[in-house]
Amino acid sequence: MAIDVINCKRCGKLFQRVTSKKLCPECLRELEEKFNEVKGYIREHPDTTIMEVSTENDVSVEQIKQWIREERLEFTNSEGADIYCISCGEAITTGKYCDKCKDKMAHSFNELYRKETPVREKEQRKEGGAKMRYLGRE
Repeated sequence: MAIDVINCKRCGKLFQRVTSKKLCPECLRELEEKFNEVKGYIREHPDTTIMEVSTENDVSVEQIKQWIREERLEFTNSEGADIYCISCGEAITTGKYCDKCKDKMAHSFNELYRKETPVREKEQRKEGGAKMRYLGRE
């Protein structure tokens, strides 16, 4: 098993990566503290814009947008967030997709599942149902 040692994307310090994050534990902690400050600010100022949040909390607009895309933050109106659905381009308040596109995707997945299910059932009936067996390996 290889050890994954990388440089922190933020501070450049060398560290052993144990998660998918490319930040060292110290920078992750600082970023989480900054997130909590931003969250508190938005709670106190619900009609704020992303630029105001950035300026008042000394956080980049891109970092705030990342938290919005991760659905960790949500703005009360789509104009303040300056975030758009990656599928249709409609203004949204959180995440990556608007409600309409989420519904379309959910419907597509449900339809795909419905089409797949009968095939599996036919195969199982043909084979006499799903059974387990022991492969005599030593």
